[in-house]
Parts: sequence; C-alpha cells; structure tokens
Amino acid sequence: MVTDVLVTGAGGFIGHHLVKYLVGKGYRVRGVDIKHPEFEPSAAHEFELLDLRRFDNCLLAARGVAEVYQLAADMGGIGYITAFHARIARNNTMINVHMLEAARAHGVSRFLFSSSACIYPQYRQRTPDVTPLKEEDAYPADAEEGYGWEKLFTEKLCHYYHHDYGLETRVVRFHNVYGPLGTYEGGKEKAPAAISRKIALAHDGDEIEVWGDGEQTRSFMYVDDCVEGIHRLMRSNHADPLNLGTDELVTVNGLVDLVARIAGKRIRMRHNHAMPQGVRGRNSDNAKLREVLGWEPSTPLREGLAPTYRWIESELRASGRIVEPAVAAD
Repeated sequence: MVTDVLVTGAGGFIGHHLVKYLVGKGYRVRGVDIKHPEFEPSAAHEFELLDLRRFDNCLLAARGVAEVYQLAADMGGIGYITAFHARIARNNTMINVHMLEAARAHGVSRFLFSSSACIYPQYRQRTPDVTPLKEEDAYPADAEEGYGWEKLFTEKLCHYYHHDYGLETRVVRFHNVYGPLGTYEGGKEKAPAAISRKIALAHDGDEIEVWGDGEQTRSFMYVDDCVEGIHRLMRSNHADPLNLGTDELVTVNGLVDLVARIAGKRIRMRHNHAMPQGVRGRNSDNAKLREVLGWEPSTPLREGLAPTYRWIESELRASGRIVEPAVAAD
C-alpha cells in the first residue's frame, strides 16, 4: 500500500539510503534536508531544501504525510561531536522539538526518532571488553556531552508526546552505521570511512595515523541492515527505545587490519594519543531487538567494509588524488 512519508535528513548518509529503501517498498516519499545528497540524486518523489531549526519549515515539511522518519541532525565523527557541544545540542534540540510538534499539529500517525548509542552512560564504557549495552542501561544517565544528552532528552520528549498526545513514537538507538555514499573526509566522517580514506591514499608499506592507542572497541552496522531495521521498527508496536546495531566487537587497530587486507596493502600504524577517541568500549546488546522484531543485522563487518572501501577508493581515484607509485625502469 502506498503511504506518504517524510524522511528528514534525506540529504545525509542514512537518510539517503532510507529514502531509496522506502521508495523500493512502494512508499511515496518526501525528502527534506538543508542540503541535497552529496554523491547521487535522491530517489525521493519530492525533495525540499528546508532548515528544520525553524518551526515554520517543520510545519511545511510535515504537511500531508502519514509518517515521519526524523533523521535530520547536526552530527559527525568523534572529532566533530567532541568539539562543538553547544552548537550540536542547540541545533538538534531545535530540530527535534519542532519536528515532534509539527507532527502532532498535522495529525501524523507515526513518528520515528533516530537516537544514538551515545546516550549510554560513560561509566559503563570504560574498558575495551565492555559488557554489551542493554536498553535499560541508559539510566542513571551519564550521556556523552552535547550530542548524547540532546538525544536522551528527545527520547524522553517522544515518550511524553506518546503519553500526552497519543502520537505513536518509535525510538531507535543507532550503533555506528557505515557504508558507501557516506562522508569520508572533512571532519564529520566516522572511523570506517576515515580509515578507508587513509588506506586508499597510502601506498603498500606506508604508515597511517590512528587516533588513540587503537585498542578502543566498537561494533559497526552496515547501512543496508540499518534501513531495514528502521522500517521494521516503524511497522512494529514497540514504543520504547531499541538498540539497532551488531554485537561484532572490534578494536580500531583490528578495523585498520581489516581494511588493509581488503585493500591488499601492508599498513603500519602511528598512534596519536592527543586526538579524541571517545569511550574505551561500546557494543550493542541485541536481545531486545531479536525479541521485538524477530530479526537483527546480519552483514559481517568484513563483508560490509569491502564495498565501503571500494567506493571510497573509486571516489578518490576519480578525483585524481590516488597517485600510483612509480615503477622503476629495467
């Protein structure tokens, strides 16, 4: 059945992939963002450039739709979200509050909010061999500064809108999403994209910089699994926050080794302990995800990294930035 839906943040990485997924499912999709997708045109039936920090623009974006997927956010990798606490918290709080109220004002039937594993307490993430984080571990709260706190606040706001106004809200906590068509340079890129870029630009035997000691751990989710999980949650009756990630834990050093093997290069690491590295360990507990959806992300990290690396390498090669080493004459 064709349903009119709104995807905010449709010019961004996850939002762009989600639009394509929903269009493929037969939905009629309006995409909204402050920018167009960077690497290919949007598949949305209509795409509007709107600054969603303004309430009037949120009202305009949400007109005539049955469902809202609220993915619009000011965010980036660890270097970005640790450097701009006030800006990120201000921008995202305005977007989220205004979009929730616009959805209520228009009588939208369902509203999905994209939260983050950054809401989890830092005291639970102090060792690389971290215990996987369950949804109920969010409290007592000690979220990441700026980005994590505004996400946690909006989770509660969704609960209030559900309780007070009857708005069917869904809250998804992303765990490190990666894949092709994502930012890979400029300061907002995540670790898989940054490492892929560095290795693509390196020659066999070269050294690349790694932030921290490289023993910090994370789990990473391929974007195709992410958008399927978003849609499954939206179709479910589960109103409480839900993890969406994998439980395949890897160190950053291990991530470098994986990408290097995909690239067919021997890579040495130079660890920069002065750069931000985030919490020491973070992993997703997927027990509730399996219980609620009867499903969980299934793409192994190496299988998702291969097309991600190849796409970033092709972008760099097309831009003329990959220079092949000179071959000595006989």
